[in-house]
Amino acid sequence: MKVALVLLVCAFAHSMAAVLRTDLKAQSDEIVEYINSLGTTWTAGHNKRMRSLSMNVIRGMMGVLPNSPIQLEVVTNEHISANDLPDEFDARKQWPQCPSISEIRDQSNCGSCWAVAAAEAISDRTCIQSNGNDKVDISALDLMSCCGFRCGQGCNGGYPTGAWNYWATTGLVTGGNYKSQGCEPYPLAPCEHHINGSLPACSSQTAATPKCSKQCQAGYATPYAQDKHVGAKAYSVARNEEAIRKEIYTNGPVEADFTVYDDFLSYKSGVYHHTTGSALGGHAVRILGWGTENNTPYWLVANSWNEDWGDKGYFKILRGKNECGIEAGINAGLAKQQ
Repeated sequence: MKVALVLLVCAFAHSMAAVLRTDLKAQSDEIVEYINSLGTTWTAGHNKRMRSLSMNVIRGMMGVLPNSPIQLEVVTNEHISANDLPDEFDARKQWPQCPSISEIRDQSNCGSCWAVAAAEAISDRTCIQSNGNDKVDISALDLMSCCGFRCGQGCNGGYPTGAWNYWATTGLVTGGNYKSQGCEPYPLAPCEHHINGSLPACSSQTAATPKCSKQCQAGYATPYAQDKHVGAKAYSVARNEEAIRKEIYTNGPVEADFTVYDDFLSYKSGVYHHTTGSALGGHAVRILGWGTENNTPYWLVANSWNEDWGDKGYFKILRGKNECGIEAGINAGLAKQQ
């Protein structure tokens, strides 16, 4: 009863805020002060990762396109009872032998979130389902540059369902963050959003999609074709909290897409729910687990905006209410056993 009451109060504050204040500029002092004045379930602050980017570039980073041409089978895991699910779960702790689960990637000024989040979750699942024997970082570059119309438009957005289908039909080579090891690491460098930062300055425009090369970087011993990791099956997960928890608990992190609003850019800690501002677009992320904080249920999520955004690259979002559509677009798959 207490949890239900808290959720009711939060939902009321959420709807009132959205109605009463739509005049606050994203990432401004005013929006941060307003959110924190609500005494809600999360705390806002300034994220240097995003603050000095133009809103056009930020909108371009919301790379989930609507109306995917690829529809996947929708599944519900019936091999585990809801009663067997723990109250809290963190894939990083459950599978410590898989280092990819603890990595935060940086999509840079490119709308490749749909590919980055898929590559992350595929990396995690490849390791988990091999019992830790196949520790890989799957290449988001191979996916975003070579998939074509089934996946979308690279840095100009794409389809998570297409990404998982491509892995299961064509396969993906290895390659993690910028200049990392593997066949095709991510080509776009992390950048600094302030003049006095140590990293190169971010571009004021959305990056162009790299060309599909089908060649591994110099010095990588395995040929491109032999480096491919092909999935056994790709699917979507039924749109309810229990089905999503069963999937993560059994097979590992999943890719989720949701609607980003102005206020999300200023997230620092706590359990996010939309309080104010306009929609910026669809964004793909990786759900690692769940829990409850101050009687508020949440999903534990990894973002792809580097570790200096949010809570060291992570955020929590309200669970069980399809907040911002987070439970309506869940995609995953199974790795082939080598």
